[in-house]
Amino acid sequence: MGRKEEMAEKVTKLMYKLDYIRNIGTAAHIDHGKTTLSDSLIAAAGLISEELAGQQLFMDYDYLEQQRGITIQSAAASMVHHFDNKDYLVNLIDTPGHVDFGGDVTRAMRALDGVIIVVCAVEAVMPQTETVIRQALKERVKPILFINKVDRLINEVKFTPEQTQERFKKIIYGVNSLIEKFAPEPLNTEWQVSVEKGTVIFGSAVHKWGTSVPYMKKKNISFKQIYEYCISGRQKELSDIAPLYEVVLDSVVVHHPTPLQAQKYRIPVIWHGEPESEIGKAMLNCKADAPVAFMVTKIIVDPQAGEVAVGRIYSGTLKRGDKVYIAGSPKEWTLQQVSILIGADRMRMPEIVAGNIAAVQGVKDAAAGNTVSTDQEMEAFEKIVHYSEPVVTVAIEAKHTSDLPKLIEVLRTMAKADPSLRVEINQETGEHLLSGMGELHLEIAQYRIINDHKVDITASQPIVVYRERVGKMAGPFEGKSPNKHNRFYIEVSPLEETVVKAIQEGKIHSDERIKDAKKMAKELQELGMDRDDARGVIWITGTNMLTDVTKGIQNLNEAMELCKEGFLEAMGKGPLANETCMGMKVRIIDAKLHDDSIHRGPAQVIPAVRYAIYGAMCRAGRILLEPVQKVIINVPIEQMGGVTREMQQRRSVIEDIEQEGELAVLKCKAPVAEMFGFSGAIRGATTGRALWSTENAGYVSVPKELLPEVVRKIRERKGLQPEPYDESHYAS
Repeated sequence: MGRKEEMAEKVTKLMYKLDYIRNIGTAAHIDHGKTTLSDSLIAAAGLISEELAGQQLFMDYDYLEQQRGITIQSAAASMVHHFDNKDYLVNLIDTPGHVDFGGDVTRAMRALDGVIIVVCAVEAVMPQTETVIRQALKERVKPILFINKVDRLINEVKFTPEQTQERFKKIIYGVNSLIEKFAPEPLNTEWQVSVEKGTVIFGSAVHKWGTSVPYMKKKNISFKQIYEYCISGRQKELSDIAPLYEVVLDSVVVHHPTPLQAQKYRIPVIWHGEPESEIGKAMLNCKADAPVAFMVTKIIVDPQAGEVAVGRIYSGTLKRGDKVYIAGSPKEWTLQQVSILIGADRMRMPEIVAGNIAAVQGVKDAAAGNTVSTDQEMEAFEKIVHYSEPVVTVAIEAKHTSDLPKLIEVLRTMAKADPSLRVEINQETGEHLLSGMGELHLEIAQYRIINDHKVDITASQPIVVYRERVGKMAGPFEGKSPNKHNRFYIEVSPLEETVVKAIQEGKIHSDERIKDAKKMAKELQELGMDRDDARGVIWITGTNMLTDVTKGIQNLNEAMELCKEGFLEAMGKGPLANETCMGMKVRIIDAKLHDDSIHRGPAQVIPAVRYAIYGAMCRAGRILLEPVQKVIINVPIEQMGGVTREMQQRRSVIEDIEQEGELAVLKCKAPVAEMFGFSGAIRGATTGRALWSTENAGYVSVPKELLPEVVRKIRERKGLQPEPYDESHYAS
């Protein structure tokens, strides 16, 4: 029997004992050492050799990950850890650190109860560290902290013991500040990481040693001795005395919650169904003998097995042959196989019970974020809210016309597996738009289309995704139907910022039926919205809202679904550059409709509403928004001039410059449109001595002096006339 088969046998015995299960993940800024840490934990479980741990990168099993040396997709492994004379089942998910793959981190958090936040001792807390902590806390995933690369701080940066401890304090303070900021009460104090408690671990993932204050007391070893081991090059000895896996997994067992403990406080946050229902009680108590509630967090496309749905079982038992439903769909599916994951391998199981992470085959229509249940009426889990959205697009075409149907199928499959990829298919022109988080995200997607799915494509240069909105309130603007028998009077204004933020954070739901209009109206009023606007909400798409503030207009109710369609068309393609709108409030304030329904069909109402919105937007002053990024650059002080010149050429704003020893840290904000080719340019400007990271930072208005040129280029690229129409065009 091989190592993995032995592990599968142990997992089978432990999966029923909820007190002995920990669902954990690693999360960090790129290159802070998550995957190397995962290697050490997996080696300790006997799945890979300890000598190769840190080099094998077991969780980076994908060819592209090995080639580029970064984690691109989250990977899972179930293993067993022996602690205090008992065996514990640890389900581990290793997540990406690159900003382009942040969506994968958000989805993985839904399956976890605890997370190890990895921070590099040299670089300290970085932008993506903040993002992953925020993602974890939003999903109520409890953090512990691992400060990695302590050996580099001592041997390369030459920190004294006192300086090293000061650096530790700075990192712990930084992480705790973020926990205090993003966790709700009382968790913002209860979940603070602490050296005394043992929720802070120090070590080196590459050299496989680690320690914490409780462990140092247990082994009777001091920080001074650890410092001496590092400085004298005896880290191999240190890893024998204080093996990293033991320190980390002991801390996980002691400080991370069991599935039963976690589901008590997580379920009310991630599922808003009736808590007293059978499935509500089953999830709160993590019951195995109950209806299945399975949340899909990832889709793996296997060339042999097809689509495999990976996720967390919150209640019930998954068995081969079971009949299940995807929430919101009437179709019944039969589970063909249930497995646990050990890196790239799936180990078949007779059944997997609540509280565990599973992979299932047979639910072909499932996408990441879906709810799967044996109860057809089950209320779906809350939508997984991603912190950033696609900001870069490429147009792709099949090289051979015969490949077009296959390309469409491939794109749909990829969008299902990675909801951070946005696909727009134009079957008339054969051109398809693929939008992603950044250049690397799109590069990887194109590689997969060509090499994994065997479809030859040509791709345009990356282009930036813009947004449209208005600067002030305007209207009412009259929109007439083509037959002139129907008229709509519409006002537009920027949507209240508090409401936009609530939509982005998932507190107010968009693009779905409003289940409880009274409850939503109350929430919107609390966020500062006018009472009539809040009570009249018809639909929310993205961060745009349609509201009806009319009183007693005949036949308007019958035409409201068509008004919604007109609103959706206008928000999908704005009047300035055919880009998506954001942060808009559209109010229907009056309407005159024909008595006969034959004269107020889709061909009449939809264009009338769309033109009324466009005209009102022209009157309000159309604004084009461009995506911006936070850019943090670490560079030797003598090379700082090259960096500031490079950033200023890219329309960036330098917000802060700090000095850390011989390094300068520049914090900038730059438009994404100006960041193409940045990596080559910054290396050239600093002779390769700059380290940088980026994080998406929302949208800002395109400067007025650049607006006409940017709009013209977008419109010409889309085959539109160069100048946008003015309001008189929409009034005719």
